[in-house]
Amino acid sequence: MVGTQWGDEGKGKFTDLLAKEMSMVVRYQGGHNAGHTLVVDDETFALQLVPSGVLYDHIEPVIGNGVVVDPFVLLAELDMLNRRGIDTRNLRVSGNAHLIMPYHQQLDALQERHLGKSKLGTTKRGIGPTYADKATRMGVRVQDLLDEQIFREKLAAALSHHNKVLTKVFNRLPVDPDGLADKILGECLEPLRPHIADTTDLIHTALESGQHVLFEGAQATFLDLDHGTYPFVTSSNPTAGGACAGTGVGPRHIDRVLGIAKAYVTRVGAGPFPTELFDDDGDKMVDIGHEYGTNTGRRRRPGWFDAVMLRHAVRLNSLTDLAITKLDVLDTFETVKVCVGYEIDGVRTDKLPYHQSDLHDAVPVYEELPGWRTDLSSATEPRHLPAAAHTYLELIQDQVGVPISLVSTGPGRTQFLHLS
Repeated sequence: MVGTQWGDEGKGKFTDLLAKEMSMVVRYQGGHNAGHTLVVDDETFALQLVPSGVLYDHIEPVIGNGVVVDPFVLLAELDMLNRRGIDTRNLRVSGNAHLIMPYHQQLDALQERHLGKSKLGTTKRGIGPTYADKATRMGVRVQDLLDEQIFREKLAAALSHHNKVLTKVFNRLPVDPDGLADKILGECLEPLRPHIADTTDLIHTALESGQHVLFEGAQATFLDLDHGTYPFVTSSNPTAGGACAGTGVGPRHIDRVLGIAKAYVTRVGAGPFPTELFDDDGDKMVDIGHEYGTNTGRRRRPGWFDAVMLRHAVRLNSLTDLAITKLDVLDTFETVKVCVGYEIDGVRTDKLPYHQSDLHDAVPVYEELPGWRTDLSSATEPRHLPAAAHTYLELIQDQVGVPISLVSTGPGRTQFLHLS
């Protein structure tokens, strides 16, 4: 399951929906910079690291090797779930996942501040610096917690570099490696020990026994490090291909790729956004859709649906079908729009430009449709949708060439319908 826009598409709801048919739900990349919000029986759960399937007793939730894990955040999330009656004993965390350390978060905030007006808009959760350490082989992994000597040696080696940056570049105090090691080992090791596992083996064992496994991505296609609107991207690969690298499962095991797209588009942080709205329609989307970050509370940037982006996401992810979320947010709009192409320097194109300067200059070409002016919150079958809503969905489907199989009509667990 992958997001097809800039995140916040509502992936958590459909992960929760499909999880009942699964044996295992695996998170394959990202960290606690992405939140999934689930509404079950009028109770809201905001998850950051734990896979959405944790709300089902029969699911084995797995945090894969491609995820970066803040141990303190993970333990706090497990504690929150346990206090609310959710059994988290089945959670497994890859020993190969990398640990986010407090100095990663400090560096993240300092680097953003240093960039000034050119800042990337990160969540300052230490995600980027942790992935950078992973790439430069200075990372500390979850499995290192199980060997105190190794853990202390790796922490000291990483801080021998990072302390120079903190003190000489940013004029900050150095981090004491022994003190930090004492804190993490003392507070995190024993609570995490029963959850640490060889998750690649667990996933393959499940697949070989005929069980169903759902791979859950965080963020979305256009925040992908390689294929997104660089540098305004995340530090991992949320696209479908990332599920293979982030779990240790080969592509032939993946037989369905469900893309999640909001019925409009939002974005958090900086970066190009061709259909962005600065008018009352945009404010209306934000207000009705409660478009504020699950973790950060930041207001999201709103815009009309962009079929050009989605066509490209279909290619990048080999999407088999689509789920459209938050269709109900558009219930009161007199007209709705779909961007079907761009004009760049007066030339029409139906493809996403590869050069980012062109994307910054792209002027959306819209098809405008009448709104349905009907409350969709109780729609649970296709026949409950008014003709105008069907027309809107059919336009999207025709534009991107992939069937829409699911439609969300509200935040609740049961507020959805199967379209095909």
